[in-house]
This record gives sequence, C-alpha cells and structure tokens, in this order.
Amino acid sequence: MRLILRLLTALVLTVAAAFAILAFIPGQKLAELVGQQIEKQTGRQVVFGGDVRFSLWPTLGIQADTVALANADWAGPEPMLTAGRLVIGVDAADLIRGDVRITELTAIVPHLNLETREDGTGNWVFESAQAEAGAAGESATDESASFAIEAVTLNGASLRYAPHGQDVIEMSQVDLNLLWPDPNGTATIDLTVRPSGKPVRVQGEVGSFKQFLLGQVASVGATVTTQASKARLDGRADLTGAFDGRVTGASEDTSALMAALGLAPAEIPQGLGRTVEFAADTTYTPDGRIALRDLSLSLDQNTVTGEADVNTSASPLQLTAALKGDVLDLSALDAAPAPSAGDAGTGGAAARGWSTEPIDASALALLDGQISLDVQGLKTSSLTLGPSRLTVAVERARAVLSLLPVQAFGGALQGELIANNRNGLSVAGRLSFAEVQMQEALGQLAGYDKLHGEASGALNFLGVGNSMDQIMSSLDGKGNVELGKGFFTGFDLQAIMDPDGGNGGSTIFEGLTASFAMEDGTLRNDDLRAALKVLKAEGEGRVGLGAQDLDYTFTPTAFASDTSSGISVPVRIRGSWFDPEIKPDLSKLVQPKLDEAEEKAKQAVRDKLSEELGVPVETEQDVNDALKRRVEEEARKQLLKFLGGD
Repeated sequence: MRLILRLLTALVLTVAAAFAILAFIPGQKLAELVGQQIEKQTGRQVVFGGDVRFSLWPTLGIQADTVALANADWAGPEPMLTAGRLVIGVDAADLIRGDVRITELTAIVPHLNLETREDGTGNWVFESAQAEAGAAGESATDESASFAIEAVTLNGASLRYAPHGQDVIEMSQVDLNLLWPDPNGTATIDLTVRPSGKPVRVQGEVGSFKQFLLGQVASVGATVTTQASKARLDGRADLTGAFDGRVTGASEDTSALMAALGLAPAEIPQGLGRTVEFAADTTYTPDGRIALRDLSLSLDQNTVTGEADVNTSASPLQLTAALKGDVLDLSALDAAPAPSAGDAGTGGAAARGWSTEPIDASALALLDGQISLDVQGLKTSSLTLGPSRLTVAVERARAVLSLLPVQAFGGALQGELIANNRNGLSVAGRLSFAEVQMQEALGQLAGYDKLHGEASGALNFLGVGNSMDQIMSSLDGKGNVELGKGFFTGFDLQAIMDPDGGNGGSTIFEGLTASFAMEDGTLRNDDLRAALKVLKAEGEGRVGLGAQDLDYTFTPTAFASDTSSGISVPVRIRGSWFDPEIKPDLSKLVQPKLDEAEEKAKQAVRDKLSEELGVPVETEQDVNDALKRRVEEEARKQLLKFLGGD
C-alpha cells in the first residue's frame, strides 16, 4: 500500500512540475518556438499579429489572435491562411524534451487563399520542405520527426480558389477536421464545403500523408455525400489533384446535386439523368481532363456501357464517348403533357392537337463533343427505332444525330436529324428510307395510320418553334415516296365505282407513287398515282401537318382503254385526320347506269333484227345494209316468179 501511495505521489509531483515549468514559459516565447518549427517544415513564415496567451485548459498550448501563414513566392503577397484566432495545442512531455508535437491546431473564422500555377502546382504545396527533404535525405527525415501535427480543425472558414486560367471559386462556411496521429502513417479527413449553401461532405483517408504533403503520390479513399447523392473514390492521388482509380456513385436527384455543387440549373428530361448510377475506372489530370474506362452509366431507366473522355476545364464541357446499350427510352423528350381533367369531356379532341407546352432544349448547351451509340433500339414519343448505330455531334447548342443506318418502321433509315437551340429551337432532317411500313411511319410521326404498304423514298424538312405545335405548323421541305402493293382504310374506291365489287371498306392498290412539298406546316401533292386491279386513281390536295386536317381529292377511273378515257368519279376527303368527311360526286354515278340500260335495250333490238333478217346486226349501219339487202332479195324473188321462173 505504501508503494502505491509513493508512486501516486511521484506521478502527481511530476505532473505538477511539468505544469509549473510550462506555466513559466511565456506565451509569446512558445508561439515563436511553434512558429519556427512550422516555418522550418513549410518554408512559410508565420506571423502572430495579436495577443498570444498560454493556456492550460481546455487545451495545453497557446491561443493567438490575428495569425497569418505566408503564401508561396509565386502566388502573390496575400497570405495563404489567415485566422481571427488560432488555438495550438502541444504535447507537454515532448515540449519538455525540446520537441514540438502539435496535438491540436484549430483556426476560428479562417480564410484560405488557394491557387494553382500553370503547371498545376498549388500554393499549398510546400516546396521548401520538399527541397530540404530531397537534399538532406535520411537526415531530413529524422529531423522532421521532431515536428508533427496530430489534428487540424477549421471552423467556419472562407475559401478563395483560383485555378490557373479559370474562373475564381469562392465559398464560405467550410469546415475541416484532419486527424494525423502517426507522422508517418495515414491521415483521415472530414471536409464539408458549401458551394451554394448546401453541404457537400468529403470523408476520406490518405495513406503516407507526410509524403503526400511533400507532393508524392499516395493511396486515397474518399466518400462524398450531398443532396440525395453519394460517391466513392478509391485509388492513388497527389496534391495537384491528379487521380487514378475506381469511382462509383449514385444520385437520386441530379437537379439537387447540381444546385449543391453551385452549377447553373438545368431541367433534365426524364431518361437523360434525373437519377444517375455511375461506375468507371477513372483517370483525372490537374488540367481538368477525365478518362473513363469500363464505364457503366444508368440515366433514369436507360443504361449504357463503354468509355468516355471529358474535358471539364472547357466551356462548355467537352465529351467524346463510345457507348453501347439496350433500348433507350427518350420518350419524355418530346412527350405531350397529359390532358387535364377539363379535357375529359371533349372526346379527346384536345389531346389530338399538337402540344403547346414549351420544349426546354437548354440541355443542348451543357456540352460539346461527339457520342457514338450502338443500341438495340431507341424510343421517343414520336418514333421508335430498332437496332441502330448512331452518332450524336453537339457543338454550341446544335446537335446532329446521324443514322448509320437504323432499323425503323419495319425498314431502314439513314441520314441525319438536327436540333439547333442557338437562337431559338429548330429541328431539321435529311433522310432516305427503304422498305418502311407506312402505317407505322405515318402513325408515329404524324398520327395518320390509314395508309398501309411498304415504301421507299426521301424526306427533307425544317421546323422552327419552342413547342411541338409551333414546329409542326412551320414545317418546310419536300420528299417523294413509292409504294408497292398496299391499301387505304376508311374508304373503298372500287365500291364507289361498282357496288357489287367492293373490298370491305378499303382501297387496295397494286402500286403508288407521289411527291410532295411542305410550306408553313402544310403538305401539298398533285401527282399521286395509284394502280388498282380494275381501276386507276390519281390524287391531289393538301394535308395540314400543323392543323391535323386535310382536303384531298382522289379521282378513280374505270373502264379506261386505248380508245376510251373511261368513267371518273372524284372522291373528296376533307376535315380532321381523325374523323374526315368522304364524299363522292354521286351525280356522275347515275349516267353509267342509264347508259348501261340503254345499251342493253339496243342489244335486244339488234338480236331480234339479226334473227328476223338472218344476218348478224351489231351497228346501225348493219341494220340499214341488212334491210336494203332484204328488200332487194324480196324484189328479185317476185320478179322471177312473175316471169315463170322457179
């Protein structure tokens, strides 16, 4: 028991002696000692401009007001770090032995003035320390062991970051907590920045932190969390920001993520990344270039794989990518809004008109570059493509989609589609097509599904406007189409010409050709030719692409021959695409029936005369000749009889 008491007494006396020694060390003297050690290790002068007080509680060390850490020589006269108050905690036992081991470095309301020079080196890289370490070799390593910082805390810091040749970034309310218990070991970092007021938190580890601070490459791992988003980085990095490793991440709300990162807001269409999942082997260089390999990217319901190269320092962002995917659903890009409750009683008429909802094409300005896509299909609200190879080239808010070719509407398309949002939105296309099913094509592109047949042809168009209604009402262009066998549903030309020979409400044709021109949303055609089994038909008129109406006249012709023009009955189709009025000219249907009755009567007379006269009678001349011969024959018989002959 006495031994224990003696040990406790010795321990208390030792601690009391240590505190007594420390108490007699002036705060300014201790500050100078700490400052000398920091300057020796960093090559930067530390200035204590205010009061310096020695403290025993809650931290053993000093509290200094108005503290500044000098900047790099090339970075200008402004200090790299200033703080309204700096609390420096030291280890008492090491201090008694003449070593300075800082257990705590807390800056209250500090300001960080960070920048990089042309080669990417930041002013936070302490070049003097690097030079000393390189020159002194192992001795420098041994000497530096007498100086270490176990913990750094920045509360409510402000930050100014000026990357060379780029816009200055300023942030406030930055919090940092760094723990580095082993000078030759791993440091853990907990950093929170608020680029736009919302917290972005980085929690990570840096292996061989001392070498990392000297500019060498070290292993790193970090988790970044912010507004409904999380990412993980594992790899190797250095102080310049260079990184090589694996990055994974996900965001449930990319709009919130962009806002948290201080990026300009953009309305992202469904299918292009309102939610995101990402994984890739990633290489980042200090000039803002990112190389992504073994890339997997999910944008809402769409998933692609491949590789990409991104230049984030360019404005706008530059992207080159080669991607593969299944069927991409982009139907939200041009989908009409759902009808309101007030439209329910209109029989769907309101829903049939083109959408007047503004189209937000601002996403076209987010990047420049070229993306190649090898996909199993692509869907929008207006068209569906099959297995396809596509390239998308974007430059200054103008996107060109090249079809190389693509499978669509049962056939093949090639050409290009263009969306230009430089001075308001415009869309254009130059397409050729073969073996396309017209019911699918016209049904998806124009809402008209009454023409069936396999077609080949070409189409050029241009439309301008910020809504589907404006674009369709402004369409200009031209095209041509040629169909093999096919049919129209909704009217029967053959039944009009021959009630006993119709096709059950459809007009069946053996072939069809037409060309057309579009102006201000109206398509005009005057050379439609269709060949039917017993008829031929021609057509001309207009189709309102914007108004979704038509006024078109078909003119079928029957009983035509080399010597006769046949009988023609125009059929006019007029009104809405969805419920057109079809009216033939009935007055021209009567004459053929009357002529037929008259012809039948004449034939009966000719047959009777042939029987009575004993000779064939086909024409009025035949009748006259037959009667004349009959009279002459009867006169000869009577004369011979009169003369006594047989």
